Amino acid sequence: MSVNGLGLPVEIQLTPGQQADITKAADLLEGYDPEVVIADKGYDSDDLVDEIKAKGAQAVIPPKKNRLQQRDYDSDLYKERNLVERFMNRIKQFRRVATRYEKTARNFLAFVQLAAITILLA
Repeated sequence: MSVNGLGLPVEIQLTPGQQADITKAADLLEGYDPEVVIADKGYDSDDLVDEIKAKGAQAVIPPKKNRLQQRDYDSDLYKERNLVERFMNRIKQFRRVATRYEKTARNFLAFVQLAAITILLA
């Protein structure tokens, strides 16, 4: 999921539980020209950072501890990542999303989108 600077959803994509989230990172950025991309350590990849920089944006992704060459990042700006976490918590207030009653990915994604629309309209 990606959110804007106000914590409102911009893009929502679903991945299988066994698939890493970073596999959808490029898709989440496609079609957008952000100034800053903030993500957690799970998105620490040279390819992704290069793609973000190619878009003219600043990559605020802390490096993993096992990285041979540590990369600098803006730790103060990284604190804004909580916007995504707060939005995810707001989505989980919808019982059908939190408990995942829907068994198909299509139906689950539809309810996540419905919850996001409800939050946008509130």
